[in-house]
Amino acid sequence: MKTLLTTVALLALSLSISAQKIIQKNVYSKKMNKEIETVIITPKFVNGEKYKTIYILHGYSGNPDRTYKQDIPDLVTKSQKYKTIYVLPNGNFNSWYVDSPVDKTSQYQTFIGKELVDYIDANYPTTQNRKSRGILGWSMGGYGATNIGITYQNTFSIVGSTCGALDFTRFGESFHNYQVDKVLGEFVSLSKQYLTFDKTKQMQSSNQFYIFDCGTEDAQMIAMNRDFHKLLTNEKIEHLYIESPGAHDTEYWSKALSNQLVLFENYFNNDKM
Repeated sequence: MKTLLTTVALLALSLSISAQKIIQKNVYSKKMNKEIETVIITPKFVNGEKYKTIYILHGYSGNPDRTYKQDIPDLVTKSQKYKTIYVLPNGNFNSWYVDSPVDKTSQYQTFIGKELVDYIDANYPTTQNRKSRGILGWSMGGYGATNIGITYQNTFSIVGSTCGALDFTRFGESFHNYQVDKVLGEFVSLSKQYLTFDKTKQMQSSNQFYIFDCGTEDAQMIAMNRDFHKLLTNEKIEHLYIESPGAHDTEYWSKALSNQLVLFENYFNNDKM
């Protein structure tokens, strides 16, 4: 009888806990009238529990599969350890995560900041408030996470950028080489709304926490990240800025992103750093 009761209890427990999953979904965007490939990494769900969410934006030419297989290889382990859902949308190679004024099929700011969040909250057991929701990215995704996070400050409470491409005014030929002009038009006509350095007024009133990091050998991004850190410091905007050895490569951002996810967890648990 005792053995039978134990078996029944174990069966009931197994039915209340679902397996950890890596879910491939095509999420429909009304604004773009198309489906966006999205990878959703979940911990083992327990009935009645709610989970934190972090939206992770890949760099230029990346994709969600590469994100968890190569760029942040401990992401699946972290999902279970921290009881957090990680959401990895496909940024379409070169979308720069903006609402493009020149391409109606590239409206990724609205998709990630509004449509995707609404979809995840409707279909997964998330804690549906900004204090338990963050956004993080690297390189192109660092730009995207920063600007989407600032724009949707009532949605995300913590925003992270690793080796972020934060300043288009310093791109020079890279503005064309990295296809920014494909989604924002020619640089000479670029609106200030797409310039991260012009968003400090919004950041001052956002009640968000920001984390920026960059590798000291990252010739492409280190100067703009240092200058953005100085600007935020001068404007008395609370943030954490980290420099460590590394270039603009997988070896650097894999470590840096993993470290940022630990900092995100500390923030969620303490509501402060």
